[in-house]
Amino acid sequence: MGIVFIATPGTEPLQDPIDLLATLEEAAAAPMRPEYVAETVIVPRMPDDGHSHGACELSFQLHSAGVVHTGMGNGYRVADENGDTTALLIPDFYVRRRKATELDESYRETHKGWYPIDMIALVGEVTSTNHWTDTGPKLHTYAAAGVPVYVLINRNAKTAHCYTDPIPPGDDAPTGAYYDSEIKVDLGHPLPLPAPYPALDTAAFLETAD
Repeated sequence: MGIVFIATPGTEPLQDPIDLLATLEEAAAAPMRPEYVAETVIVPRMPDDGHSHGACELSFQLHSAGVVHTGMGNGYRVADENGDTTALLIPDFYVRRRKATELDESYRETHKGWYPIDMIALVGEVTSTNHWTDTGPKLHTYAAAGVPVYVLINRNAKTAHCYTDPIPPGDDAPTGAYYDSEIKVDLGHPLPLPAPYPALDTAAFLETAD
C-alpha cells in the first residue's frame, strides 16, 4: 500500500503537514504525491490500470452528463476551527462547486498547491491496495469537512456506494463524523446519485475488482 508514516494521536505535529509532505516530495527519488489523513502520511503506490481507467470513466460520465467543474488530480486542504491543517487529500475524481476564483488561487498559493475543501460538491474515491483509507479515514474526513456527496468504489468488496447528508463530528472529531444516508449496489449495477447528478455506470470495474 506504499509507505505510511503514522503520527502519535493527541500530540502536536512537529510541523505543518503541508511542509512535511513537501519535504517528502523533494526527497523522493521518483515523483510522488502523498496525502495526509487521520494524522497519517500516506504515500500510495502508483495506481493500477483498472483503478485509473475506472476513475477516468466515472469522471467522464459526469462531464458527459453536463456536470460542470468535474475534474481529477488536484489536492484539497481540510483545516480545523483554529486554521490548522487536519487533512490533505487528492480525490480520484470530484465535482467543484465553482470555477477557481482569484481567492481560491491565492489560497492555493499560500498553502503550497492545496485548494480549500469547501470548493468540493462531490468527491469520488476508487480503492486500490489501501482499502482501509478510503472506507474509513477518508470517509470520516470528508463528512467532517461537510462534503455533500462521497462516491466510493470498493473494488475489494465489489460494491459501489453513494454517501450523502454529512453529520459533523462530536467530541471525538474528526472520526466521529459520518454520512447519514448511503446507497449501495454491487459493481456492474448503476449507482444512483442525488440530483443533479446522473446515475453512474459501474460496469467498468467488473473486470478490475481486486
